[in-house]
Amino acid sequence: MTGARWHKSTKSSSNGGDCVEVADNLPGRVYVRDTKDRDGGTLTFEPTAWSAFVADVTRTR
Repeated sequence: MTGARWHKSTKSSSNGGDCVEVADNLPGRVYVRDTKDRDGGTLTFEPTAWSAFVADVTRTR
């Protein structure tokens, strides 16, 4: 994951709450981690699977 650029949602608060960070700048993969435990591991998604997940979450809000 060298070169991963992590970002949080603009909907995340800055008070250290329950947030995840996403790195979607590396070819062929999207990485997700917990902001409270950045060294605790990551989830890895194919870009199409991540896009489908985000679309589904957005649709059900």
